[in-house]
Amino acid sequence: MRVKFCGALISFVVLLLTLSLWNYGIADPMRIGLVYDTGGRGDLSFCDASYAGATKAAEQWKVELKEITPGQSTDIERVLRQLARLRYNLIIGVGFLFQDPMSRVAPDFPNVNFAIVDAVAKGPNIVSLIFKAQEGTYLVGAIAALKTKTNKIGFVGGMNVPLLHSFEAGYRAGANVIQPEIEVLVDYAGVTPQAFSDPARGKELALAQYNKGADVILAAAGATSLGILEAAKEKKKFIIWVDANGNHLAPGLVLTSMIKGVELSVYQTVQSVVEDSFTGGTKIYGLKEGGIQYIVDEDNRSLLSEDLLRRVNDLQSKIIAGEIVVPSERN
Repeated sequence: MRVKFCGALISFVVLLLTLSLWNYGIADPMRIGLVYDTGGRGDLSFCDASYAGATKAAEQWKVELKEITPGQSTDIERVLRQLARLRYNLIIGVGFLFQDPMSRVAPDFPNVNFAIVDAVAKGPNIVSLIFKAQEGTYLVGAIAALKTKTNKIGFVGGMNVPLLHSFEAGYRAGANVIQPEIEVLVDYAGVTPQAFSDPARGKELALAQYNKGADVILAAAGATSLGILEAAKEKKKFIIWVDANGNHLAPGLVLTSMIKGVELSVYQTVQSVVEDSFTGGTKIYGLKEGGIQYIVDEDNRSLLSEDLLRRVNDLQSKIIAGEIVVPSERN
């Protein structure tokens, strides 16, 4: 009888220990949920950069990575709650569309870590990853102004929202510092999240701008930018890519790529959870922090003269030193 009692007691203690470990996320392998906006992976830009950072971290630390693309924006909160109920260690929302849903969900799951890319969501268990995109578009705007032969350049954005307005504001300011009289054509693909996943609309808008005389277009439109790329190839005009390095997509036509440190920020956030150093709050990545850069590599080096690079790098140094403050809002 004593043997049976001891055996039952040991089993009970083991069960309690297992439940405790499970409650603290120790018994199960670490799990990361990467939730995209309605565009999803395959945009060769923003979402793909997030995936690259998460994948690199998952492989390095042997954590389980689950990707989800909600069918529509109204599904975002439901997906976040499902992952939180499953006790994922970190849930990353890729895009500003997660701002309100994550702010509602996170307080209900105080032991789950959340991260949002490109927006600020408030809560002690949420880290908001923000980028001074305007500093990067300022530099590529200067490049566009130095390369144009028509004194007319273009900007095609995805959804017409303040986040994209900061891209536009920096681009215009950078072009104006080189050529105050330059004309900047501006179009947005729409006013709903679909604007980030409509290549046909992107091509239509880009062709119209090229036909009006623009010979450089900055594409800040997620997967919609794939249509802008098609237009650049068709017209054999310059395009500037953003969020990921797209120089290889059309060597000789992709003038440069403005990179936000999305990959870096996602990687570092996963690392903080693995190392148990995660803290909520806002983390800002700009030129000074190494979170913004424009790319010069073998695919576009021949397009950018040494004199051009010297002028742009001088502007970059002044931004880092605080001598130039780049606007983040449209006039």
